[in-house]
Amino acid sequence: MLTWVVYDISEDKIRNRVAKFCKGYGLYRVQKSAFLGDLNRNQIDELVLMCKEITDDEKDSVYIFPMCEEDFKKVRMIGIPFNKELVSDEVKSLFV
Repeated sequence: MLTWVVYDISEDKIRNRVAKFCKGYGLYRVQKSAFLGDLNRNQIDELVLMCKEITDDEKDSVYIFPMCEEDFKKVRMIGIPFNKELVSDEVKSLFV
């Protein structure tokens, strides 16, 4: 399932760990604090648990948005889009 992960984390160390988790799941960085890729439900649940363990509920926020292809096709980008060359074939095909 196409999944967006967007976060606002105050500490560099924790922010870097969340980014590393995202990359470890094969997500592609589309902006400094935004990742996109294909995750199954178990991977989403694991990512949620890992982020809960290391983030501070009082200061940080992590949003994980699973998105069906139909809704993803409705996404509109304004300004400089992310590098579609870096995103998996499944995601690239939705922008063609």
